[in-house]
Amino acid sequence: MASNALSRLANLHRHFHITKNSTKGSGNENQNVGTIKISQDVTTALANGKAVVALESTIISHGMPYPQNLETAKEVEAIVKEKGAVPATIAILEGIPCIGLNGEELERLAKLGTSARKISRRDIAHVVATRGSGGTTVSTTMIFASMVGISIFVTGGIGGVHKHGESTMDISSDLTELGRTPITVVSAGVKSILDIPRTLEYLETQGVSVVAYGTDDFPAFFSEKSGCKAPCQLDTPEECARLIEVNRKLDLKSGILIAIPIPKEHSVSGNIIESAIQTALREASDKGITGSAETPYLLSRVNELTGGASLEHCTCEEQCWSWCSDCCCPCADPRPFVIIIKVQEWDQDLDWQLGALNIVMFLSLDNLFTYLHNGLSKFK
Repeated sequence: MASNALSRLANLHRHFHITKNSTKGSGNENQNVGTIKISQDVTTALANGKAVVALESTIISHGMPYPQNLETAKEVEAIVKEKGAVPATIAILEGIPCIGLNGEELERLAKLGTSARKISRRDIAHVVATRGSGGTTVSTTMIFASMVGISIFVTGGIGGVHKHGESTMDISSDLTELGRTPITVVSAGVKSILDIPRTLEYLETQGVSVVAYGTDDFPAFFSEKSGCKAPCQLDTPEECARLIEVNRKLDLKSGILIAIPIPKEHSVSGNIIESAIQTALREASDKGITGSAETPYLLSRVNELTGGASLEHCTCEEQCWSWCSDCCCPCADPRPFVIIIKVQEWDQDLDWQLGALNIVMFLSLDNLFTYLHNGLSKFK
């Protein structure tokens, strides 16, 4: 436990170091570089061991038009709150990673729409450095959630290995992030437009624990079944909470994927979906749509070709958000999980300017005395 707390402080030092002279001679353009803004609700919940559910924001910026995206974002947060958990929608706004958005921030991102950046791990430094704004993908949401101690994140569907990925090498960074970030992602499975068998193989290579909830057939986003056998099956939120707890206590340093199938009444026939996917893939190829633009195009086109499958997709996501809150609450630590330390002033003995950064540091209570004894000197 002590090593975990100390490594988190070291991680903050590594990522958010600013020299004493970094803001001199250039105005204030660099003063907030490296700041992470955590909402009061999320801060209080983490400090008191309450359940917190991370939410991605590309569904707001790139998933649907305004004002539907704003309404959906508010509905999602309401579902999480009804279950007794605290929602933490994550985005980057004007160069500042935000953990938990207020109403004004949600609306600002919703109005930006597709003019906002779609931010994956590779884009974080550039967006922050240029004071950009954007929605966080699954991988980026995982990074920031894990950084501040949020252990569960819910989304509609994760990325994966694209069709013909063996030749294009188009593989979502979501999979790599799951292999190196200890967080639980709850979703309706892998997006149907992707190569699900190869995606499951890649997740195995990354050491990710993959669970199908209440079924042995891995879900496929729009469809309750993909035809691929799930690596393992769990049937209750308590079983899933136990898995999450064990993964954390063993410090395996890899994530967990829990896939919840869409209700049968909202499931789209596999044949219908596959036909629509093949049509959309051909059209994308003809139009030269590749890279990060491909997935949004394919999802939108498949929705059109299936006569509005996006409605079922939203229903599926609502189920994931509701279930995730049920699972998250048993995982919450009944005693305060973290202590929050705000350094407000420059300390001449330190080699890094915490005061200018206004970083909020998290430290488990078990290691408070170790931290106070050793101080920050070892992180210089």
